[in-house]
Amino acid sequence: MPQNLDVILFDLDGTLTDAAPGIINCITYALDEFGIEHPDAATMRTFLGPPLAVTFGEHFGMGDEQIRVAIDKYRERYHDVGLFENEVYDGIPELLAQLTAQGTTLAVATSKPTYSATRILEHYELANYFTFIGGAELDGSRDSKSLVIEHALAMTNSDPSTQSMRMVGDRRHDVAGAREHGIDTIGVLWGYGDEAELTTAGAIALAQNPAELADLLNG
Repeated sequence: MPQNLDVILFDLDGTLTDAAPGIINCITYALDEFGIEHPDAATMRTFLGPPLAVTFGEHFGMGDEQIRVAIDKYRERYHDVGLFENEVYDGIPELLAQLTAQGTTLAVATSKPTYSATRILEHYELANYFTFIGGAELDGSRDSKSLVIEHALAMTNSDPSTQSMRMVGDRRHDVAGAREHGIDTIGVLWGYGDEAELTTAGAIALAQNPAELADLLNG
């Protein structure tokens, strides 16, 4: 019989919920502040997952102060409107209930601020499945996936060297961040990354849907 994992860390956007409409609408809202033309839809989808500072800095060439203003503008709309332009993926509540019933510790590790992630998970009645909800800080600290995972491990007293665990996410940042802590990642294909991105990043397996993910986590 397969042994249940001790700890599973979940990304949020693109893994538990489809946050694309809210994120894209708020990025365009921030770009309007600078008079920047909106990229096409395909390009906008590449911004789903990475930290906002990476998107505004690397893609739009903003400096530190411009990034700060852009993030503030993004949050101006996001905290009241964009947060709930969101939808839980089919099968996720059932998956979380199954894993919780097995006694596995579940935690969220997201580049989204903890404040926002907690509000979303509470709104969609998913928060109670998680021992801890870990995210970035509103002041811009702890904004990399590696730092968020480190925080989640510390707050759940989890140790990858002595416990069996997995990261579950949809982008290469999830895979890379988890690897820094010696954690393997299962990539999900219903989110914002694709098979090539996740495989190249080093995901150990890919799930087409939550039912397949359940099999991989229990295998």
